[in-house]
Amino acid sequence: MGEGKQMEPAGRHALVTGGGRGIGAAIARALTEAGAVVTVAGRGEAALRATVEAGAAAGFCLLDVTDEAAITLGLCDAVEARGDVDILVNNAGAVETAPFGRQSRALWDRMLTINLTSVFAMSQAILPGMVARGWGRVINVASTAGLRGYPYVSAYVAAKHGVIGLTRALALETARSGVTVNAVCPGYADTELLRDSIAGVVAKTGKSEADVLARFTASNPQGRLVQPAEVAAAVLFLCGAGSDAMTGQSIAIAGGEVM
Repeated sequence: MGEGKQMEPAGRHALVTGGGRGIGAAIARALTEAGAVVTVAGRGEAALRATVEAGAAAGFCLLDVTDEAAITLGLCDAVEARGDVDILVNNAGAVETAPFGRQSRALWDRMLTINLTSVFAMSQAILPGMVARGWGRVINVASTAGLRGYPYVSAYVAAKHGVIGLTRALALETARSGVTVNAVCPGYADTELLRDSIAGVVAKTGKSEADVLARFTASNPQGRLVQPAEVAAAVLFLCGAGSDAMTGQSIAIAGGEVM
């Protein structure tokens, strides 16, 4: 590397959806520490503002990934403040549980909208500009649920499989443009979302928190939860120098659960 030359992603504007907590906040911090100018996006202003105040991002924009009009407005604010988006991390998502036979159409629609259609909408809004400028990184935070099945979350599993398929299709469409499109697929991760899920199972079943946690960690051959910083490290690699040939990939970060 020549003296004074910046290494990716330094100086690039990165937008991270669902960036106020958990994996999104960890990704924002990792990109910021690597020199990127990071915008965290989401619906919860307090969490987004706290991420910025903690030094993990340069700014935030209020943006509902299920509302295309809100996406347009939020992106206008982010671009006006920090420039064109070079790195898009589609991290926003949610999970709801129900046996398939008792799963409502409304639940199905919610899961596909927030976990899959949001990736389509955000990518369609940002990807053309990346292609026009000749450089860009799209990283979709999927899940091991996009690579295998899990019971009682069939809508979530279907949505995350869709994210993997969309990732592969977009990678081929942009293969010669200087843009790469990849997915990272965490297993059960130590986040507020998982802790909320554990509390819900405890409330429904009466089992102890330790027993429920053991059920979640049992699928990981390392016998532990994935740390958000480990997911962030994979994202950072996909944005960094030397990652140009990595596109269309779905990288499992799950302690060997998926091979």
